[in-house]
Amino acid sequence: MIVASSRLSIFPLSGAILFPGLQLPLHIFEPRYRALVGDALARDRRIAMIQPQGPEEDAPLFQIGCVGRIEDVEALEDGRYNIVLEGESRFRLKRELDVKTPFRQIEAELLADPKHETLSLAERAGFEQEARIFADMQGYSIDWDSVERLDDTSLINGVSQIAPFDSASKQALLEAPNLAERCELLIQLMQFFGRGDPDEERVTLQ
Repeated sequence: MIVASSRLSIFPLSGAILFPGLQLPLHIFEPRYRALVGDALARDRRIAMIQPQGPEEDAPLFQIGCVGRIEDVEALEDGRYNIVLEGESRFRLKRELDVKTPFRQIEAELLADPKHETLSLAERAGFEQEARIFADMQGYSIDWDSVERLDDTSLINGVSQIAPFDSASKQALLEAPNLAERCELLIQLMQFFGRGDPDEERVTLQ
């Protein structure tokens, strides 16, 4: 469901996605994005994260991103920033705006995600089983007791945000319309990326 249209300043960063309610730490060093952070701090502290479709500076953008609010900021002496964004709302790109700022701006529709989504017991169990297999194959050390205490939304969105998949896969996770479909896609991706190369000790993930 669409909440409202909004003008957003964007940080197009490949491989980085943000979900509502989750946090994303960022180190800001490029001059245009230092200007973006400075502008956001002077206004409403909001920065929109969205993935570009290519490496070019003005590459087309994917259609879905997430607005974040700067919750913590460390301004370094040389002009760089360390910030922590907290996701507020997903959005759908409507059009890119012609602006004179060094950073890009868009017009977007803010999306209202369902609140308090839950998985069935079978969906949750299936995900945890596949996650354990994937973690073992990758050599990850996981505190499974803490994982089991997470609610379904925090678990699925959290794994989607930090999973070491390629940009297109992470974008597909962000675009999934509900928690159950995102969970199913995560399982498929863990199965696909977890296969690895028989000539390598560990799978290489982009």
